[in-house]
Amino acid sequence: QVQLVESGGGLVQAGGSLRLSCAASGSIFSYNIMGWYRQAPGNQRELVARISSGGATHFGDFVKGRFTISRDSAKNTVYLQMNSLKPEDTAVYYCNYRPLGGSGLEVWGQGTLVTVSS
Repeated sequence: QVQLVESGGGLVQAGGSLRLSCAASGSIFSYNIMGWYRQAPGNQRELVARISSGGATHFGDFVKGRFTISRDSAKNTVYLQMNSLKPEDTAVYYCNYRPLGGSGLEVWGQGTLVTVSS
């Protein structure tokens, strides 16, 4: 099994920055995708950003260059740097781990709240 521990959420003013971290532990398959999703009240969960074990990245359309995602493979940790935050970025952010090739189960973190005040 894989466990995910998220950190870095909190309250920030509009225009500010936050960095989220997600550390994975357990039976991690080498070929995987890790990423961040978010869910605001009344909305569906949506992709923020994801990065493969090979370094390929993909972002939600709303990001528009404001966020970057990176990973430290030695630490099995993925980072989401969020800049130019807007009140509409307020949501619970969830880390996600998905092994490729059918090797294991997809795992979600417990979520970390990001609140952007206007």
